[in-house]
Amino acid sequence: MQNGTIFQYFHWYLSNDGTLWKKITGEAPRLAEMGFTAIWLPPACKGTNGGYSIGYDIYDLYDLGEFDQKNSVRTKYGTRQEYIDAIKAIHAAGMQVYVDIVLNHKAGGDEVELIKVRKVDPEDRTKFVSEPIDIEAYTKFTFPGRKGKYSDFIWDFRCFTGVDFDNKTKETAIYSILNDYGEGWEEVIDEEKGNYDYLMYDDIEFRNRAVVDELKRWGEWYCETTGFDGVRLDAVKHISPGFENEWLDHMRKVTGKEFFAVGEYWAPGNLPLLLKYIEATEGRMSLFDASLHHNLEAAGKQGRDYDLTTIFNDTLVAVRPDLAVTVVGNHDTQPLQSLEAPVQDWFKPLAYALILLKETGYPCVFFPDMYGAKYTDKGHDGKDYEIYLPGVENIEKLVQARKRFAYGAQRDYADYANCIGWTREGDEEHPGSGCAVLLSNGDDGFKMMEIGKAHAGKTFVDWLGKHPAKVTIDAEGKGEFHVGGNSVSVWIEEGAAG
Repeated sequence: MQNGTIFQYFHWYLSNDGTLWKKITGEAPRLAEMGFTAIWLPPACKGTNGGYSIGYDIYDLYDLGEFDQKNSVRTKYGTRQEYIDAIKAIHAAGMQVYVDIVLNHKAGGDEVELIKVRKVDPEDRTKFVSEPIDIEAYTKFTFPGRKGKYSDFIWDFRCFTGVDFDNKTKETAIYSILNDYGEGWEEVIDEEKGNYDYLMYDDIEFRNRAVVDELKRWGEWYCETTGFDGVRLDAVKHISPGFENEWLDHMRKVTGKEFFAVGEYWAPGNLPLLLKYIEATEGRMSLFDASLHHNLEAAGKQGRDYDLTTIFNDTLVAVRPDLAVTVVGNHDTQPLQSLEAPVQDWFKPLAYALILLKETGYPCVFFPDMYGAKYTDKGHDGKDYEIYLPGVENIEKLVQARKRFAYGAQRDYADYANCIGWTREGDEEHPGSGCAVLLSNGDDGFKMMEIGKAHAGKTFVDWLGKHPAKVTIDAEGKGEFHVGGNSVSVWIEEGAAG
């Protein structure tokens, strides 16, 4: 079996030209050949900003770029048919498709309703700061452009726990809706802000059985329409684990697929929260390893002062490797975004070696790290910034190395703060496999490392082309491997490159 590697095929600042689905249709064969096994596509449903929506301001789950709604037929990424064609192309190339699903909230309601609410303290949502009051809220969704096609379900205030805007007074605040399902928020894992059920827009009420049943029906329709192989679940931190469990169980039962699921529970440096969520969902989904990302960011910033031997301390991949999706960056952590925490450019090749060439974790490569990106936006200080993200040096070769060489038993050499390494012995199923990897965040370095007696007498060369020297493996299966300062080297059997 080939090592699995995900490609997040989008970022926050893609062009609004509606061509992404066409691009992945043409690019799929090359990506599969490179070594990717799954493509994570952005949210495909119509957002409140129509053709400009990234997709997380979700409006109509059933509009995949088919209906004239929110001043556009297509989404930012293309039309419904182009989306389906892209999925077919990805499948034809032998890869899986992971779709991005946004079920925490809805935005862009079609009509206002006069509803009764109580205002809460935004820093402690368990505290009410007003008596019950009436506000006008955009909580009615009739989807006039779709005219009931696929579903005639109408969303109203009973489908939501809270909103953040009163159309009558034009005030922005966090309002807890008084409905039939109890006063206050749903129970969630995180106790940040007292209760972090509410995130944004109209927060969906999962205690309403009609809502849960509609989301199950939609899930069945979406799977039947697109044939996806897995899901990335947005903002699970703000959703009752009980709903996620029920929805995933239902979807796997009715589709007959044990499809892959990964949740976005972003809690940098807080491994106990990730483990608590895994316990609540009983291992039904993987999680992005926010703890490892936190370490990678710190390592890039601290340079040679960072102890590389601790890079996997307190990470999900260290304690639950079977449920860890490892990342170097994503659309939320890229510069100028809400969770901005970019890994330093110089450290990215080292970071990708760590997630791609180790035996544990399910790595995910980020779009700008493959193609680069350039964009302008306002920073957190309100000033305009122009951002240029270069593609990561040797990223294609690192992905190829995972596909071709990173197999077999692993031996770790984490014995020096500024230089760590490991070897993969290779296996019979993958001819030419086996590799030795060295990382340095300081000066040039070297290590005597064992790669296995099966390689005795063989000559190894640096796959990344940084070192012209060659290494001969001795009778004990050991060799002295080198790495340049602030760099990574990947040593493979000479001739295995083909």
